Amino acid sequence: MSIKFTKRAASLIMKRGESAIKIKKGSEADANNALTKEDVRKLISSGAVYAVKEKKNLSLNAKKLKRLREEGRRRGTGRRKGTRKARMGRKWEKKVRAQRAVLREVKGMGLVDSKVYNAYYRHIKGNVYATKATLIAHMKEAGIKLGDAEVKKINEALAARYRRGS
Repeated sequence: MSIKFTKRAASLIMKRGESAIKIKKGSEADANNALTKEDVRKLISSGAVYAVKEKKNLSLNAKKLKRLREEGRRRGTGRRKGTRKARMGRKWEKKVRAQRAVLREVKGMGLVDSKVYNAYYRHIKGNVYATKATLIAHMKEAGIKLGDAEVKKINEALAARYRRGS
């Protein structure tokens, strides 16, 4: 057909751009006579048609900048785009929401009344518990009947809620 077709077909087969496809000297006639993709595949396997080695980005500069940022350079106010919360994330909010979900499930099971629920809610808001596990452990110590079966049921209910997306 043509060399143009051979290059286009080879770029599709090798998943590279047409400009990366090269034809060996002396194999131009074979490349010109290729009619199908199968013919082009044969040329590729024989080495008459090949792709140039892919260029990689040199990460030396990136490594240098990373080292500087670790030392605190290039982190000043002039470099910042987002707010402090946007840059650091909202770890506390995520933790509180997870703990409140556990508390809601425990109340839904009927293991705590409104008064105890409100007390734990205030504790969660006051950052008393580091994780969900410490909250559950504290509840167990306080005499709330949370066995392994109940904890498993709570975790399953929360996982189902996260899968639903609400």
